[in-house]
Amino acid sequence: MDPEAIKRAQQRIDRAASGRVEPAQVDATLERAREQVEALAATAAELESTLPSRIGDAVQDGLSAQVVPVGRNLAEIRGLMNQLLRRLERVEGDLLSERHARVDDLALLVDLVTSGWRGVEQRLARIEERVTADDAVVYRIDRQAS
Repeated sequence: MDPEAIKRAQQRIDRAASGRVEPAQVDATLERAREQVEALAATAAELESTLPSRIGDAVQDGLSAQVVPVGRNLAEIRGLMNQLLRRLERVEGDLLSERHARVDDLALLVDLVTSGWRGVEQRLARIEERVTADDAVVYRIDRQAS
């Protein structure tokens, strides 16, 4: 063999060996990786057990923070609606009493007009009696004499 080829091969082997990691370093790296994977698994298990309750608590807190003002608004709206209903009932009662008063006023007016016409009718009857008692000729408007 060529001594030069052997020398080149030896250099390549030396270069490859210099880049190689020692087994102790590989074992230490693997041990650290195992510890970190175990820590990650423990953290994942802890999160898996506590995360639903923490999410539930967070959702509950968020809902209560949003629902409390809405509940107050609903209570205020309910109070205003009750007040509005009471006022409407009062207005309805006032309107009904005003309507009854107007009907009473109309009945009184009808009575007054009726009694007025009765009085006119009585006067006309007396006038007709006097006129007919004196043998006067009376021409009625509704019956014209020809």
